[in-house]
Amino acid sequence: MKAVVMHNPETFDAVNYNNNYEVKEIDKPECGDGEILLKMKAAALCGTDKRIFTGGKTKGVRPNSVVGHEICGVIEKVGKDVKGFAAGDHVAVANVIPCGHCSACLSGRENACLNRKAIGYEFNGGFEQYILIPDICIESGNVIKLPDSVSFAAGALIEPLACCIRGLRNTGTGFNDTVLIIGAGPIGLMHLQLSLIAGAKAVIVSELDPEKRELALKLGAKRVVDSKNENLHDIIMEETDGEGVDRIVMAIGVNALVDSTFKLAKRGGTVCLFAGFPKGKMSEFDPSVIHYNEINITGSTAYKRIDYLQAADMVINHKIDLDAIVSAKFKIDDFKQALDLHMAGTALKVVIED
Repeated sequence: MKAVVMHNPETFDAVNYNNNYEVKEIDKPECGDGEILLKMKAAALCGTDKRIFTGGKTKGVRPNSVVGHEICGVIEKVGKDVKGFAAGDHVAVANVIPCGHCSACLSGRENACLNRKAIGYEFNGGFEQYILIPDICIESGNVIKLPDSVSFAAGALIEPLACCIRGLRNTGTGFNDTVLIIGAGPIGLMHLQLSLIAGAKAVIVSELDPEKRELALKLGAKRVVDSKNENLHDIIMEETDGEGVDRIVMAIGVNALVDSTFKLAKRGGTVCLFAGFPKGKMSEFDPSVIHYNEINITGSTAYKRIDYLQAADMVINHKIDLDAIVSAKFKIDDFKQALDLHMAGTALKVVIED
């Protein structure tokens, strides 16, 4: 079968990232008694993959392994001990598997599990034609059946949607809030839709790309801002009678924007640093803004299984449009073109399909 096989991530060339992997034939996995063999139908690239393929993220990434953690497919085979699933079922897979017994899990933060395992890291991931789903993933309830009415691409995007639901909960977005989202990539557009579903009265989106701004408007943004040519601070104050917004989601990891973003929140407002920021790079900000305005700052990592289940339910019941943010699809053989497009940052979601 075809697969995208990583080389040793410790030796990756960040510039010539296409030298860090190979599209090649490997053996099709054998399905054990407690396992599921999944025929990959869609596996999406994400910002984390960008860091993996350039060597910016190495933790859990094994040499000569297959990554890809936003996954949807059709069950090819089930082991004899697997109950509740059958060949032909359409399923999506929550890739993060918490241990259930560490201090983070026991305190209700399984998304930050200290011993978590994940498909695409400890287990081979989605950028291959057949994916072996391990028993601990099935036993943890991480495999979710989908109806035929859900596209495979939308099924793959349940995973990042679950991450955004966790971010929305941490941010506290709710009824009558005014929300600012920095960045209208796939994550920003998911946060836009979720904020409106949660009851936000207005969502403002800051984005440099005109096509992404246009899509943000179609998906319900009250106003979009080109912060390169418009004054974001003045627009926010105009829209909020000089108070600032209730909730802010930074959906892009740009350190230089942190300080100016804090200054856009109203007194008692919340800023969620949702995007992954470059490891080891610092941000300078004025702490007096946080102190005197009582700004709440939160982060967000991965998702809880309840977030994934609720994300899947929203997709199944067509409460959110994920197909709208899929901009390109490629076969495994064309992975280089897919990764180049993803790295360029001009596309929204790039999906590998088979």
